[in-house]
Amino acid sequence: MKFVESCVADSLPIWDACLETEFLKKMADGSLSEDCFKGYIVDDSLYLREYAKVFAWGILGAEDMEEIRTWYSFLAFVNESEDSTRRFYLARYGLKDEEIQRLPLRPQNRAYVEEMHRAAESSRKAPECMMASLPCMLSYGWIFQKMLEQDPQVKDTIYGRFVGDYAGDHYNTLCREWIGFAEKVCEGLSDERKKRCLEIFRACSEHEKHFWEMSAAPREDV
Repeated sequence: MKFVESCVADSLPIWDACLETEFLKKMADGSLSEDCFKGYIVDDSLYLREYAKVFAWGILGAEDMEEIRTWYSFLAFVNESEDSTRRFYLARYGLKDEEIQRLPLRPQNRAYVEEMHRAAESSRKAPECMMASLPCMLSYGWIFQKMLEQDPQVKDTIYGRFVGDYAGDHYNTLCREWIGFAEKVCEGLSDERKKRCLEIFRACSEHEKHFWEMSAAPREDV
């Protein structure tokens, strides 16, 4: 088993538990309050701002231009592809990106981004930066593919565009590209460093679960 595959296998029980959170179960059956989803979109916007900073540390520690171009392509995905659907929902709720950026991160969100930043900044090397960023990318693909398989009616709800983005072929292709890069930079790591990388991946997967749990309660400031 390749290293990233082993990290995913280790975190699959956590991702499975994410599907059982109130927020995602209600999204799947169409009963999720739009107030909760509006809060989620705000929290996700604030999270993505901090998520992008992980790639800055990856660029700082890059060993060649090819690696810098890879980090730049990952940042472009966050800024362009992922941003499109997010902005669609912001517009639906009458929210503007520049206005919500002043809002505070909720405690679970702050704990998550601090975990990512700590892991990335402490090494400024590709393996740790990838382990900090991959759980978000890969768990979304896994969760929403599962949701669409188990509850295909979700595509006919207001959340259908959101689910479809993460369950689609384009997103799956991007995930494979991220995995390929991660496998490459993790090749030849010492056992000690592999252990640390696995711990980062698992910790960020746990924070993903806490983020979904948080999202079951709407924000009171939007």
